[in-house]
Amino acid sequence: MDPQYQLLAELEADFDRLIDAVVRLADAYAASPSPAWALGDEPIDAQWLRRALTDFWYQDGQDGRETRTYVAMIVADEALMAFVHAVNVEKTRFAATLKRIRDAAPKLIAEAKAVLPFRHPILHDHLRGQGLARLHLKQCWRHLPIADAPLAKVRLAWYTSGRSIKRLSVAEAEAKLKRMDVDASHIRIQLRKLGDIPDGEPLAQIQQQAPVMRANLFFREALEDGRMRRAMNLPLPLFIPDPTLKLPHRNDPAIAPPATRTRAKRSDQKIEETPFLPSLRVYRYRNPSLQLAEEREREKASHEGET
Repeated sequence: MDPQYQLLAELEADFDRLIDAVVRLADAYAASPSPAWALGDEPIDAQWLRRALTDFWYQDGQDGRETRTYVAMIVADEALMAFVHAVNVEKTRFAATLKRIRDAAPKLIAEAKAVLPFRHPILHDHLRGQGLARLHLKQCWRHLPIADAPLAKVRLAWYTSGRSIKRLSVAEAEAKLKRMDVDASHIRIQLRKLGDIPDGEPLAQIQQQAPVMRANLFFREALEDGRMRRAMNLPLPLFIPDPTLKLPHRNDPAIAPPATRTRAKRSDQKIEETPFLPSLRVYRYRNPSLQLAEEREREKASHEGET
């Protein structure tokens, strides 16, 4: 077998194991349901859980960078937690094989998206009923959130100000622009702007992230490292290990995230508010020479630490 298609066969097998692990988890919950809560007080049963954990599809108009969320909490005994961990093991395996394909044969990704949805009867029925056929790979491998220990309470709040910042050099930004339509006037304008700044000036490429439910978990007892709390995002149901099967106290957040930013902008923010290269979502730093000096200091400290 061609090495590339051997990788695709491995991914197909990983996908089958993942679906089987999810089905076993849902079946275990059906056999012994435990207290649970979902945002909006939606009732949770094995059917809801199976639907949430096999929602691997793009919806019409969905941004490819976004994933749908299922905000919920489920307390679990040791037996159910074993099935939860088994699902995450298979998700890790699937993600690792997918990375190997992206590195070695990225053109196979499109074929994987076309082939995988029809490998399992449950998913095939879902496709036939809903008219969905585009596989969302991130929704396949994102892990089920797990609390470290039994919880006393959980505080939930929408976080709408998230963003990822990637540092770009002038040369990298120029290369990205030149892969676009260089005959377009707006690209030529941005290339000229880029040519007017120093080659060594660092730039920031910013991606605004979709709203996410943020959970502050408060443990009943301190963990081994002394921590009494932990914060995490909840894209999927949070499983809470607890032999007493008691749901922790929680607040009641809004069902939907706020339409506008709720956190005040920092007065000391280092990045300009107006994009410098709109086509790339690239911004300049307010004080680029200071930013470059700080990065050099960090690199120097990192090298000294390694030696």
